Amino acid sequence: MNRIANLPSTKEFQKIDAAHHVHPFSDMAELNQTGSRVIVKGDGIFLYDNDGAKFLDAMSGLWCVNIGYGRSELAKAAEKQMQKLPFYNTFFGTTHPPVINLSEKISSIAPKHLNHVFFSSSGSEANDTNIRLVRHFWATYGKPTKKIIISRLNAYHGSSLGSASLGGMKSMHSQGGMPIPDIIHIDQPYWYAEGGNMSPNDFGIMRAKELETKIMEIGSDNIAAFIAEPIQGAGGVIIPPETYWPEIQRICEEHNILLIADEVICGFGRTGNWFGSDTFSIKPDLMTIAKGLSSGYQPIGGSIISDRVASVLETKGGEFCHGYTYSGHPVAAAVACENIRILQEENIISSVRDETGPYLKEKWAELSNHPLVGEARSLGMLGAIELSPEPKSRASFKAAEGTAGLITRNICIRNGLIMRHVYDKMIISPPLIITTYEIDNLMSLVWKCLDEAKMVLEEKGLMSVGNRRTQ
Repeated sequence: MNRIANLPSTKEFQKIDAAHHVHPFSDMAELNQTGSRVIVKGDGIFLYDNDGAKFLDAMSGLWCVNIGYGRSELAKAAEKQMQKLPFYNTFFGTTHPPVINLSEKISSIAPKHLNHVFFSSSGSEANDTNIRLVRHFWATYGKPTKKIIISRLNAYHGSSLGSASLGGMKSMHSQGGMPIPDIIHIDQPYWYAEGGNMSPNDFGIMRAKELETKIMEIGSDNIAAFIAEPIQGAGGVIIPPETYWPEIQRICEEHNILLIADEVICGFGRTGNWFGSDTFSIKPDLMTIAKGLSSGYQPIGGSIISDRVASVLETKGGEFCHGYTYSGHPVAAAVACENIRILQEENIISSVRDETGPYLKEKWAELSNHPLVGEARSLGMLGAIELSPEPKSRASFKAAEGTAGLITRNICIRNGLIMRHVYDKMIISPPLIITTYEIDNLMSLVWKCLDEAKMVLEEKGLMSVGNRRTQ
C-alpha cells in the first residue's frame, strides 16, 4: 500500500501530535523525541501507517478487534442508529431499543445465571461500578462490614482510580495515591517465574489457597469479593494451572465471598468460548465486559450481574446512586449488537475453539525450541513467549528487566509485526478471524524476529544470566 493521498506528511502529523496530544502509558519526552507511529487504515488483521508500511496486528489493537478491521456492517449499524437516535440517557426511568436488545443478547450468551447488565463505556468504568455494586449488595443484604475486595498482584483491571487500585501493578500504584482503602492483593498464579521446582498443579493449589489464608486472616465478614481475570492479559498472558480456578471457586463459595471474573480481555471469544469463565468452568457473581463486546468499534463496557445479586438489589436496594452519561449509549449498543450477530452467524468463536486456536497452539508451542525462549504458552487466541538467556533453568536476564523485551518489540515493528512486550515476555492476541494461512505468516515473522533479537542481544552483550527460576 502506498501512502494515502491528501493526508499531511508523517512529520507534520508527529509535530501536531507532540504539541497537543498526551498519550496513555507513555513517557512523553521520549515519545515526542522519536515521534508517534501514525496509523491511518485497518483491513482484516492488518494495519497501515501514514507512510504505507503494512503491519500484521497480532494484538487486535488493544486485545479488542475480535472481528478484524474494516467491517462495513458495524459502520452501517452506527450510521443507521445515529440518524434515528444518536443519543439519549438511561437515567430517569428511560430506555431505548438498542440497549434493550443488547441487554437481552448479552444475557443469552452469558452463563445462564447471569441475566442483568449495568453498562459503562469501558472496562475501567465497569470495574469502578463493581466496587460500588458489591459493597452496596452486602449493605443491602445486612452485612455492611463486608467491604474489602481482594485482587492479585500483577493483575490489570483498568486505569481509573478505583480500577487501578483493584489491579496489582506497582508502577500504577506509585502514581496517584493508590490503592484506595479496603483493596488488598495476594500472589498471582504465575508458575513460570514463581513456581520454582513445584509442579504446575501443586503450584496452582498453593496460590489459590493464599486466598483462603487471607480470608481467615481478615475475616469473611469483612470481605465483599475476590476479583481476577480468567487469564491475566496485560500481566503477560499468564494462564493459570488447571488446578487453580476450581480451588478459587470452592473458597469463594465456602466463605460467602462474591467472585468477580474480569472478562474484558477473555470475553467474546478469545479463549474459544464466549467467556473465559466458560473455558475454566468459573461461576462468577459478576463479570466485567468491554473490548470485544463491540470489537473496539465503539467504546462500551459493562458489568453482567448474577440473578442472586440482582434479586437483592432490585427488591431491597432502593436507588443505586451510580451511573454514567453514556451508560447504554444507543450507538455503541447498536454496534455491539451487530458485532455479536457477526460472531454468532459467522461461527467465529467455534472456529477459534475447533480450528484456529488448536492450530495456533501447535505452532506456538514449537517456539519453545528457539534458543531464546524459556516457555511458549497459549490458549485460544492468546499467547506468550518468555524470553530467557538460559531456557532450561527459566533464567532471567542480568540486564534490567524489560531490556530484552523492548529490543525484541522494536525488531518486530521493523519487520511489520505488532507484538507487545511485557517486560521480557512477548505476547499476542490476534483478531479471532485470523486464518491458518495467516497464522503461518505470523509464525514466520515471530521466528524471524526472535532470530534477529538473539543476534542483537549477543552483539550488545545482554545474554548474561540473572536469576535461575528452577532453584
